[in-house]
Amino acid sequence: MLALLLLIPAVVAAVPNVDFDRMGSVALVGAFAGLDLFQNDSVAFDSASSTLFARDNAGALTRIASTNAGGRIVAGCTLGDQYYFSGLFTAINGVAASNVAAYNPRSNAVAALGEGGPNAEVDALYCDSKDKKVWAGGSFSSPAAAVAVWDTARSTWQQPPFGGLAGAQAKVLSITSDPSDQSLFFAGSFVTSFGSSRILNGTNNPNIPPSAGATPFSSSLVQGSPSSSASGFGDIANVLCPAGDDGPGNTWFAADGAQEAVITVRTFSFMSVSGVRLGNTFQPNHGTTSFSVTTIPDNGVQSLQFADPTTGENRTCSSDCPLATDSGVPYQDFLFSGPRAITGVQVKLNGHTGESAGLHYMQLLSSGAFASSVEENNGRSCFAPNPSNSTRTGSWNVKVANTAIAGTVQTVLTSTVDVGTSSSSGPSFTWVPYVSAAGNYDINLLVPGCTNFQDCARRTSVKVVVFPGEGLSPNVMTISQRNTEDATVLIYSGPILPSSPDFVTTVTMTLADNPDGTGQGGRYDIVADRVQLVLRSANIDGSAGGNGTGTVTGGQRGFGFLEWPRSQTVTADGTSSLPNSTITALDSIGFDIFNGLGGASALATGPIAISAIAHHSSGTVYVGGNFTLTTGSASGASSILAYKDGALSPLPNNGLDGAVTSLVLKDDLLFVGGSFADTKTASTNGLLRNVAVYDVSKNTWSALGAGVNGEVSSLALHNDHLQCAGSFTQIESTQSGFAANAGGVATWDLGSSNWVNSGGFTSGRLTFTDGSYVAGNVGASRKYGASGMVLLKNGEDGIPAVSPIANSLGHTSTQSSPATSASNRRRHLHATTAWMARSQVARLFSRQTSSALTPLPSLPPSPAPAVLAGSFWTQDKKELTVVGGNFSFVASGASSLSQTVAIYDPDSGFIQGLQGNQLNGTVRAILIDGDRLYAGGQFTLSGTEVAGLAIYDLSKNEWDVSGLQALQGSSGAAPVVRSITKSAANSGNIIVAGSFAQAGSLRCAGVCMLDISSKQWNTLGGGVQGEVAAIVYAGDNQDVLFAGGSLALADSTAGNALQYTFNTSTWNVLGSASDLPGPVTALEVNNGNASSVFAAGQASGGEPFLSYWDGQTWTALDSTLTGSTAISHLAMVPLQENHDGQGVIQADRMLMVSGSLVDRTYGNVSSALYDGQTIIPYIVSSSPTGSSGSVSSLFRSFATFSFERRKFLAVGVVILISIAISAGVVFLIVLVGILWALFSRKDDKLTKYDAEEEEDDSTHHRPSSLLEHINAATRTTILGSSTSPYPDYSSEKDEVPGDRTRSTDNQDVFGGPVDAGGFARAETPSDIMGGGMMQEESSRPAHARYSFDGTGEGELPISAGAELEVLDDRDHAWWFVRDLKTGHEGVVPAAYLY
Repeated sequence: MLALLLLIPAVVAAVPNVDFDRMGSVALVGAFAGLDLFQNDSVAFDSASSTLFARDNAGALTRIASTNAGGRIVAGCTLGDQYYFSGLFTAINGVAASNVAAYNPRSNAVAALGEGGPNAEVDALYCDSKDKKVWAGGSFSSPAAAVAVWDTARSTWQQPPFGGLAGAQAKVLSITSDPSDQSLFFAGSFVTSFGSSRILNGTNNPNIPPSAGATPFSSSLVQGSPSSSASGFGDIANVLCPAGDDGPGNTWFAADGAQEAVITVRTFSFMSVSGVRLGNTFQPNHGTTSFSVTTIPDNGVQSLQFADPTTGENRTCSSDCPLATDSGVPYQDFLFSGPRAITGVQVKLNGHTGESAGLHYMQLLSSGAFASSVEENNGRSCFAPNPSNSTRTGSWNVKVANTAIAGTVQTVLTSTVDVGTSSSSGPSFTWVPYVSAAGNYDINLLVPGCTNFQDCARRTSVKVVVFPGEGLSPNVMTISQRNTEDATVLIYSGPILPSSPDFVTTVTMTLADNPDGTGQGGRYDIVADRVQLVLRSANIDGSAGGNGTGTVTGGQRGFGFLEWPRSQTVTADGTSSLPNSTITALDSIGFDIFNGLGGASALATGPIAISAIAHHSSGTVYVGGNFTLTTGSASGASSILAYKDGALSPLPNNGLDGAVTSLVLKDDLLFVGGSFADTKTASTNGLLRNVAVYDVSKNTWSALGAGVNGEVSSLALHNDHLQCAGSFTQIESTQSGFAANAGGVATWDLGSSNWVNSGGFTSGRLTFTDGSYVAGNVGASRKYGASGMVLLKNGEDGIPAVSPIANSLGHTSTQSSPATSASNRRRHLHATTAWMARSQVARLFSRQTSSALTPLPSLPPSPAPAVLAGSFWTQDKKELTVVGGNFSFVASGASSLSQTVAIYDPDSGFIQGLQGNQLNGTVRAILIDGDRLYAGGQFTLSGTEVAGLAIYDLSKNEWDVSGLQALQGSSGAAPVVRSITKSAANSGNIIVAGSFAQAGSLRCAGVCMLDISSKQWNTLGGGVQGEVAAIVYAGDNQDVLFAGGSLALADSTAGNALQYTFNTSTWNVLGSASDLPGPVTALEVNNGNASSVFAAGQASGGEPFLSYWDGQTWTALDSTLTGSTAISHLAMVPLQENHDGQGVIQADRMLMVSGSLVDRTYGNVSSALYDGQTIIPYIVSSSPTGSSGSVSSLFRSFATFSFERRKFLAVGVVILISIAISAGVVFLIVLVGILWALFSRKDDKLTKYDAEEEEDDSTHHRPSSLLEHINAATRTTILGSSTSPYPDYSSEKDEVPGDRTRSTDNQDVFGGPVDAGGFARAETPSDIMGGGMMQEESSRPAHARYSFDGTGEGELPISAGAELEVLDDRDHAWWFVRDLKTGHEGVVPAAYLY
């Protein structure tokens, strides 16, 4: 079905803008392959439809449009401000559009391209910027065969100057131009003919006009009422195929005196009818003057089109259509607006001359002749010597389907075939249609839908071979019969010879060479219904008369390739013969391929085609497709070859062992996509899986890693990246058993020669890419593709800027892999996603838990690749991200596999693993203390006794586990560490928590303390019982620890949330055991306040809960999360703007709730924001299979930060105020000096001042000295004092009374003095740093307090928190600095640094 817009309730709150920059660097990790911000206009994807996406420079995807169910998009190009795309579809976003449409990025609108466009699939588009036209190629027959042109200036469809292409599959798969844009290249499956021609043998039957065919039907199905009693005029059968002239036995009258007569035709099965042909009777006193036609079963009165026999003008009618009474007009054709699938008609004769109405001739007109698989339906048409017929081999049985229309059935023949049967040994069915006249025809195969016949599971694909006539090339196609609704498939378009004693046209159907599907019960069903012949043109050679037909014999013939110079002015018909004057040098490609294949007879052996052309700067043309040449200069060439120096030439190792679908050239590198595994001679050990590169200069094949695990249907180069689209799910690796997920899109970086993140995420089969757009049948899509991790920072308009990990993390065969099937639709209202309640992890927890305690609920699924924890680490002034989880990867340049822990450089995109043995299992917790990495989870380390906890020395790049006693689970179960933390109050130890019973020989269930120096384990106080899921801290110096899980004190007092005080070494239960309805899975302390704690978990009934501790009691918080929710993490995050909530959370922050969430209104969500009253969906994610993903945690680089947003005056405003105040101060000083002088002179009276004049040293005072005094005066005046009330820029007043203070580590950089109006101006940075640089100093470190855009000349843009080096601070307003991360230098406002 069409991808529908989900109607999200209008009551959803606006998504708040989180202030990520306030927290420093921020990362979000989890078990996801794609991620996006929640949007109210989210859509559900259906893989039965094809979706077009726009792709930005970073690869992020935005949905543009989706087709009707069963549609597909396979090509596209850009012309001006329009993007044109094509395929096989009838609607785009619910708007009718036939196979080609246009998208305007400016208006974000999709539109159809006029009327009369291609009537079947369009496989190729070429945007001609020179002539402002769009060329379309495919398997259509109108407006021309296989090629059509859209004129953008006139908004009309046109035929190409060469009239179209026919033969073979009559399909164009590629349209390109030469490097100079002087010629267009057409490639596909067609036959070109150049040279002389002869007239085909055969003429039209003069009694049957070639414009339409007559549909045969039995007289028993036709009734006329009331009928005349006159002898020879009362039988309606007289008018069906009159044997003679108008008269008795050949004419029908209505009863004399009847004012109205009705003729009813019923077939009781569907037929395609395009109109009626009526011939009046000219017998005395009888004749018809007007009539109407009603179709059955819809009972609609049809609007008819006809030519006025008097004026020749086209006219329309409906209720009173005129029938000519002139004997010079023997019959008239009245046509419907288009073919109608009907079971009959009713012709009402409502006007007459004389005594009554009458007719001499009546026929229903089809759009062509039919040949049915059911012999009784092959009635003889009027004047035809014999009817169509059929032959068959094997066992065929009649099958009847109920059409849900009373009295109407659908009858076909079916044959059951064992799976594995070859095409040659299976059954066959051959239709032999009677063709009365030679001409250009379309032949359609009618394929009944499997729904009515209830055999969808057994349907497969068939091979169809059309033999159109002696000397004409057969046409071979593979057709799928797995359609759910009735389908009409074009199988041939071109010349057909008339039936004769020497030749008949045949259509033969057999099982496909490679049948689709798996069948049911080991068997396939193939279905035979009807073939339809539609006459397109009776004059096929452009010169024969109305009764003559012709086709080409002799001359040169080519296959699959045509060059058409733009300068060519000849108008020709490529479906029959092209003049010799149009032959170009490169047309020899088609001639040589035709001959190398073995001529026309070889085209019947399979679906041979040329799919792609690439033109090298040297003049060599590379040709790819599905072929094998058996003779000629390139004999043995398979699927790809070169044309150079006037001849075909095979590539090394005879090409490839499978079909080529796409070619892309980058200098001397030819990238090849398709369905192959190796060269034809198997020279690469199977590494060329579906994508490869051929080096033109070296004449060698190379692999791209180890390729992908499915067909590549399209290639594109974009920003030095090769983008591949196709029906693959994994990127393969040279490392045995390792692969990375890729849902139909993969990107190869030409610079690093590695597979990298494609940017966006899809799950499905992609059919097309051109770098800026991708399309395909997807079940799920997210804007950002990421292997379990993204970095977040503030973006434009408050929307976060998302930076996915640049590398693709993968999985090995030993790591858990994603489920093979999952719902890919977002749950609405009653979602049903469940935790893995009976997973191995859940059983593990159960074994390790006291029988009196409820086991911890299972964690959300984390199939590889999943990132579950992380931390930021600074190495040589560069900030790196260290992550752990369940994943594997191969670092650039590495020869071995790394897993579970990775060190990622966001700037370069480089990723590296830990040296030495790798952890075997899953990492769930990461802590970095100095240069020591502490990893916790469920794992072991080869060659050691490590279990659940390991230490790695980052400075030495080696494991530091000597002397570390291993954790142990109860009853032999494996220990699981979920949390590793460190308190400022206990800086010599780290706190390890999870599911374990003891550490070494020390009993310390659930939580234990490790001495950093001695690596000795110690208990915290008297210890606890149970399992710990989360640890958080509060207090002045983090001297209060909160633990959540399934817990009890040492004396067995139950409480799922416990408090430990470092000063007294005591444990206490928060509240009572019954206050929380179940085990706690996540905790968060609000800004270090011990009286503001949030807990989340799962109640005993399986439903989630969210509770708040105010220092005295627990309060249950209302939420819309449903019972299948798993909450993994809680984090209080600052906002860029205050929220309106009136709950227990301050207006400048919100609680981020993460995990695998299911909201009863919005469905699956990975992270949501809670304002104290309302759950607001924030982030959604998807797993590699398209099912919902989960978020494990959010971690940041700032240990503490301020939630309070300060208001700072603009620098310009501050300067103006400073100038004004400085001027006032100067004026005051001058005034005081004058007054002092006056008073002094008053005392001196008139005494002469003879003292020696002092030397004026004013020239020795620098102007900056005065400015420094002015700055000091300004600070004192504005701030009142140079001493900040918060001297360390760290503390703020308690917001909620209780035990709450701050750590002094990594303090808030936003603190500072505030005036009564809420505005603050920082002190001069040189004062903060203790004055300017000393003379012996060349530089000193600093940090950016605020972000600065640095758009002026010489200015340096910086981000808040950036590490800088001050190079010159002699000017108090602007300092010259260097950004340590980028190395760039420039001036920045001094007040912006600290």
